[in-house]
Amino acid sequence: MSSTPRRKQFKRKQRLQSAKTWIPTYTGKNLVRGYKRWYGVNFVCAIKELEMLGYEIDLEYKEQILKQEEAKRKAAKRRKAEEKKKQAEEEYFNSDQDENFYYIAGYTSGGAPYGITWWEYERDIKGKEDDNKNKNSVDPLKDVVPF
Repeated sequence: MSSTPRRKQFKRKQRLQSAKTWIPTYTGKNLVRGYKRWYGVNFVCAIKELEMLGYEIDLEYKEQILKQEEAKRKAAKRRKAEEKKKQAEEEYFNSDQDENFYYIAGYTSGGAPYGITWWEYERDIKGKEDDNKNKNSVDPLKDVVPF
């Protein structure tokens, strides 16, 4: 059994029917906000349904709400994209290395990582990569004959 109030689970048809009896009992200052909270809908839905029930909503208020909702939507989309990017970066960097290991080949049965440490990488692998780069580079003075 759900702990959510039944009125917050209503579909539009049920909300409109229920609102006919709820609205006359509402004592707050802002009907749109009250409707939104009472039925658990967003501002856009509350405005649309109140207009369907015959209530007039101030045009400026309506535009302000629509702008706010659009800004929230864009911010959420941007936040989600940033979060996804951050998570992808963390997965890339954390998948096979950490602060001690350049490459983690695996883990022992006790959970300790093993692989190539940053020190070993600097000493062995990086030195070889630098040597290979130097061998492949063209030396402009190589074929010059001394006088």
